[in-house]
Amino acid sequence: MTDLQISLPDDVARSARAEGLLDPEALEQLLRERLRELRLARLDAARERLAATPPAPMTAEEIQAEIDAYRAEQRRAAGP
Repeated sequence: MTDLQISLPDDVARSARAEGLLDPEALEQLLRERLRELRLARLDAARERLAATPPAPMTAEEIQAEIDAYRAEQRRAAGP
């Protein structure tokens, strides 16, 4: 858990407090919603970039090489 201290103009703080927006649960919900929006916006931007310049199709050999490399990395990560 992280404690957070913020500075707000008095009128904003009064209004936010009156609406219950400064309660820890409300602040958490607001932040979670905004983080989700930001992630979705980044995902949309990545989709647009990908659609604008799609990667070249991979051959069966390239796909197998990627699979083999992934499996080798998993074995290394698992240890002896």
